[in-house]
Amino acid sequence: MVNSGNRPKIEIEKTTSEWVWDIVGYLCYAGSILFLLVIWEKLPKEVPAHYNALGEIDRWGSKWELILLPCIGAFMIFFMKVLERFPELHNYPKRFHESNARQFYLQSRKMINQLKNLCVIIFSLLLFESVSIALGWGSGFGIWFLPITIFVGISIVVGIIKQRKIQ
Repeated sequence: MVNSGNRPKIEIEKTTSEWVWDIVGYLCYAGSILFLLVIWEKLPKEVPAHYNALGEIDRWGSKWELILLPCIGAFMIFFMKVLERFPELHNYPKRFHESNARQFYLQSRKMINQLKNLCVIIFSLLLFESVSIALGWGSGFGIWFLPITIFVGISIVVGIIKQRKIQ
């Protein structure tokens, strides 16, 4: 590994894809908070609080637990935004050097951006699912929630594959 203290600091403009991911992620996040505020009084005291891999409810909890989802989302946005801002601190393979630093930084930053926004979108979907089940609007995503979350893992694999192609 290359010592992060020796890595160049390079300013790289945010790409269109990063802007699109941020807009979608932040809109979902803000929408989930607004949705929770609007629906709060209609919620029963107990709501689905945890799901198993099949999307079945395996624990019910207080409606106040729903506030954890936007809080975790806010933490993820803040923490991963910091990681995006300093790609020179990320972990890179031995083939990293000044001539390919820009490519590595951009690819790593884009991967963090996607992960941040996908996680925020998933937490927003989870909030909507819990509320809709609690209010009897439907049975939620069920078995489909796991494939949705697996998409996060796929984005990591795609990011690693793209990074491996950097010479």
